[in-house]
Amino acid sequence: MSNTTIPILSLIILLPIFGAIVVSATRNIKLAKKLGVFFAGIELLITGVVVAQFNVDSYDFQLVEHYPWIPTLKIEYLIGIDGISVLFLPMSALLTLTAIISSWNSVQNQARLHVALLLALEGVTLGVFLALDMGLFFLFWELTLPPIFFLIGLWGIGSGRRSAAIKYTLFMLFGGVPLLFAIIILAVNHANAVGSTIYEGLSFSLPVLLQTPVPDDLQALVFLLLLLGFAVKAPLVPFHTWLPTIAMEGPTQLTALLTGLKLGVFGIIRFAMPLAPSAAVQYSWVLGILGAITLVYSALIALQQTNLRRLLAYSSISHVGLVIIGITSLNMQGIQGAIFQLLNFTMIASSLMLLAGFIQHRLGSTEAIHLGGLAKVMPRLTCFYFLFMLASIGLPGTSGFPAELLLIVSAILSHPSISIAALLGAVLSAAYMLTFARRAFFGPITQTGVKHVHDLRLRELSLMCISALLILGFGLFPNVILNINRTAAEAWLTRLMDQPVLENKKLAESLQQQ
Repeated sequence: MSNTTIPILSLIILLPIFGAIVVSATRNIKLAKKLGVFFAGIELLITGVVVAQFNVDSYDFQLVEHYPWIPTLKIEYLIGIDGISVLFLPMSALLTLTAIISSWNSVQNQARLHVALLLALEGVTLGVFLALDMGLFFLFWELTLPPIFFLIGLWGIGSGRRSAAIKYTLFMLFGGVPLLFAIIILAVNHANAVGSTIYEGLSFSLPVLLQTPVPDDLQALVFLLLLLGFAVKAPLVPFHTWLPTIAMEGPTQLTALLTGLKLGVFGIIRFAMPLAPSAAVQYSWVLGILGAITLVYSALIALQQTNLRRLLAYSSISHVGLVIIGITSLNMQGIQGAIFQLLNFTMIASSLMLLAGFIQHRLGSTEAIHLGGLAKVMPRLTCFYFLFMLASIGLPGTSGFPAELLLIVSAILSHPSISIAALLGAVLSAAYMLTFARRAFFGPITQTGVKHVHDLRLRELSLMCISALLILGFGLFPNVILNINRTAAEAWLTRLMDQPVLENKKLAESLQQQ
């Protein structure tokens, strides 16, 4: 365990929340927006410092902060990072900063509250990535609901935005119930394992629970409950319908955040698989089939879409299916490809959704019939769209290529039959992306509004340049990401193969002594 005397991880969580309070209390709207950008920018710098301090050769949790919180329930304030979670911090911070800046002109009504909610959402989201206590994790997990609910209901662009907000909330509350049950079962099991009373032996600490044996029959139940809760957020078929609804009814900036930050898939990697390793290995083929169904089904639905925002939502769901296939392959290629692809969501999927938002803001629609000929009047936007689109389908030279290659290779090595679905998904992805691009960006201009539309402004252009540089940089130098998570990925696989990880055992013992 690597402790820290400076609570930098707590600062990462609290700074955006403090910024949200300051922004909401500021009367001047322009000043509030500038303060929002300031706090989001400082947050990005701090997360960059954390990455710089991270030791890539250790698979133990680092910069750990451990304080008592609710002693009667044995719930602690325990946060830390490892190779699996560390890169999600700067990418989440960058995505939030991009969302705030991209909404500069499109959000005029209650702009202060809008920026404040985005900052608050950033703080609790980073808490999800950092939490090492299951009780604390569940708190942050549930705290993502209020800001998302209000962002959809107040600033949605569709007539059904309030219904969409309610639908999303109900889906997430449904997913939270099995998560809570699984957490309680694991805590009680720890009390039974150490031969103590329930009240005295409860433990919600992830490092401790990782070293607590769970009976095989109980593992199956825990794995099912955790998987059900995380599948809703991921989303996986059949719990996916909320995302296309949000894409059509919700604000573009929030949709970009939801497509870019796959907390549900992160939860499967961080909690569901390691906490029930025997069940995860035993039922990996079931989860792999679910991933294949999600991949192919969503790609086929995307192939039929005439609206860019809905198409990108189904494309995101389809790529989640590919990530699940990689996770269930139980090899280094699969887990590293899965983490890489999750990071790609924050760069590629979110950028495509933001470009769709720029089009929506200018033309009032992203239906293919209302577009056509965009390349003639919006050459800058078209160039970025094609770069991100090609990265989405895995063009060599972009970050999408090494991630998808790792995932497909992992499927071929472990699940040859499921690998057919992975290859089919790659073909379908190219088909629906290229087909829509041809209809929307080429051909004659048939709509009057398209003739007079403005191309990307300097602020928007700068945001897209940052994403483009990251996509090209990680595509040409993928080891920048792979070297950071390699050691943690090896420890993750070791855990699933029932070989004890000594560092995690030491961490668990030290936490129990404290």
